[in-house]
Amino acid sequence: MHDEIDPEELPPSKTRRKAEAHALQKLGTELLEVPEAEWLKLGLPDALVAALREAQRIHSRSGRKRQLQYIGKLMRSIDPEPITAWFEQRRTHGRHMSRLHHELEQWRDRLIEEGDSAIELYLQQQDADRQHLRQLVRQARKERELNKPPKASRALFRYLRERTTGI
Repeated sequence: MHDEIDPEELPPSKTRRKAEAHALQKLGTELLEVPEAEWLKLGLPDALVAALREAQRIHSRSGRKRQLQYIGKLMRSIDPEPITAWFEQRRTHGRHMSRLHHELEQWRDRLIEEGDSAIELYLQQQDADRQHLRQLVRQARKERELNKPPKASRALFRYLRERTTGI
């Protein structure tokens, strides 16, 4: 009789193990670009934090490569999921902030171009000081007509950003 071999029961291939090790090493390398305070927030083991500090200190190409391999080895002993999730959340937040920035730029340009009708529409969607907003828009329009540097336009953008994000 011939027994069927279930691929699920086989240990991972050497190629797959190497790919996983490289992925963990890459994740460890990405951690080097993050401030040390974030390492502590992520709850990384002390040995990994020490290895990351050492990697930042090393400038020799071969020494750094060995240290990165060591970081990869240490990464194999921890669960990489929280770190991966943290990086993904960071990327998502960056995309969100970029999209918000573009939307605010569009509002600024629309307010300057359309004037009062756009101001009314903006005030329906956001809580803002009507008089101050109109003043900023008038200043930005005048600036644009006189081909002056966009000081008032920037001030209008900052005001819109404050209203939207509180920053």
